[in-house]
Amino acid sequence: MKIDLSGKSAIVTGSTGGIGLAIAAGLVQAGASVTVVGRSQATVDAALATLRDQGAGDGASGVVADPGTAEGCSALVAARPDTDILVNNLGIYGAREFFDIDDALWDRYWQVNVMSGVRLGRHYARGMRERGWGRIQFVSSESALNIPTEMVHYGATKSALQGLSRGLAKALAGTGVTVNTILPGPTRTEGGVRMMADLAAERGVSATEMEALFLAENRPSNLLGRFATPEEVASLSVYVASPQASATTGSALRVDGGTVETIA
Repeated sequence: MKIDLSGKSAIVTGSTGGIGLAIAAGLVQAGASVTVVGRSQATVDAALATLRDQGAGDGASGVVADPGTAEGCSALVAARPDTDILVNNLGIYGAREFFDIDDALWDRYWQVNVMSGVRLGRHYARGMRERGWGRIQFVSSESALNIPTEMVHYGATKSALQGLSRGLAKALAGTGVTVNTILPGPTRTEGGVRMMADLAAERGVSATEMEALFLAENRPSNLLGRFATPEEVASLSVYVASPQASATTGSALRVDGGTVETIA
């Protein structure tokens, strides 16, 4: 199978690092013209430099905007009015005792993790529907189905993305526009590495040992036995963005290392 996205445009939010940057690289390598989105010029420039170093820079450009706010979504839309592929990757996470999560933090997670996708999906889906082709993805998490006790607020917002994605897929039924969620499991992103380093320092172990301990203690159902790489997650995203994935819509697609304990 050869995935060819030549002539297609793509926007990937939260793409200055981690899974988002890996998805951007994969889409560029498949021939798409990709917009990298980040909150500062410095991070966007650094991401574009990384793509150039990987030989994927020619098809990439950047927009400085924060889609975690209504104003940031408007700024992105003004800079890129249309796209063929939208990957709503922007998201925040962090461990917090449930009883210490106040209304302000709940609202912040909701705005960044959910409303960014609502606003951008609402805008870009219209053009895709009119053209008769499009791909919308929401990067969710295995935590949407396997709510972590240490991140209830995160898991709840990712569950909301599942409902949003399914509902939008139904609204776009028969139009040539597909809508899906991607569910990564524990992944070795910059944020994941920092979290493991902090936990390792508390436990007096190495970061590598901490990853194994984290899986054993917090994700014991994981079958992969290690953290995934951002590139492994990106490979699924690139496929779902392709013409070959035309019959895949309204689905929650796992790249979670077998963490979720269901067969459906």
